[in-house]
Amino acid sequence: MKRTMRNVILSLIVLSSLFISCESNQDKAKLTKKVLEAPEEKILNPEEQEIKAIVEKLLMLVGNSDFQALDSIISDKANLASAIIRDGVSKNSVITIGEYFESQKNRERKPFYEPVNEYKILINKGQIAFVWADATLHSYGVPRTNNIDNFTLIKEDGKWQFINISFTNTPLPEELKKFDLEVFAKSYAQVWCSQRPNFVSSFFAEDGVLRINDGSPAKGTEAITNVAKGFMDAFPDMVVSMDSLITKSEKTRFYWTLTGTNNGTNGTGNKVNISGFEEWTLNKDGLIQESKGYFDEKEYNRQLEFGLDK
Repeated sequence: MKRTMRNVILSLIVLSSLFISCESNQDKAKLTKKVLEAPEEKILNPEEQEIKAIVEKLLMLVGNSDFQALDSIISDKANLASAIIRDGVSKNSVITIGEYFESQKNRERKPFYEPVNEYKILINKGQIAFVWADATLHSYGVPRTNNIDNFTLIKEDGKWQFINISFTNTPLPEELKKFDLEVFAKSYAQVWCSQRPNFVSSFFAEDGVLRINDGSPAKGTEAITNVAKGFMDAFPDMVVSMDSLITKSEKTRFYWTLTGTNNGTNGTGNKVNISGFEEWTLNKDGLIQESKGYFDEKEYNRQLEFGLDK
């Protein structure tokens, strides 16, 4: 009798273990399928497009650690809630946005890029909006975590403000953590908009080289940081967008457009819109070993002096 009961108990334990393992594998398979299969993009109306744009602005600013700009779109009464899930265990936190900004002041930051795979947007009477966003957080072109972001926004004085931000953060399976050159390039464009020049140099190898037109090459992260700082100081509102990416043999050309207003120290106050490209050689770690940049310097200087309209 005892032996029979012991066998039953052992059988139950084995079945429970198999059930838990199967459930875990199913969750992993679902996450893998969700990341690999992009959902059909829903056509958004103008109001929903406006909400989507401000959410993507928030994600870009967070990825760039641009807390000053974040302050302009988040209510000072907002809350931030997070659930960081590791090995099936969730570490939850709820703080005010003020506490979040304070906690970030002296923290060493690294950039990240968080494109949204799927949106669900609900807007009530044009005054309150609820957003569910399924996003993938990338670091230097490698997907790291699946973030389910939830936002509540309210319209104040005709402008949308975030009043609640919450998210879950779950690691992706190792087989999905593969370098994506296009995501790397989009991330690189994003950090040029950050006013954090060290974020730009972090995309280069420690002994990397950046050369622009016929100028002297900037060698090493400190020199590259100084080059980026020069542009950021000249254009406090600088935006760099990726136009295209072309790879031939071991070279990759990153085509970009820079827009900004020359309002830095001794600036002309004129707007600039200039395009060019960088030709990259990447190292085995997926960082830029050498970049040769080109743009029309004569046209750039003309725009600096006279603006876009002349």
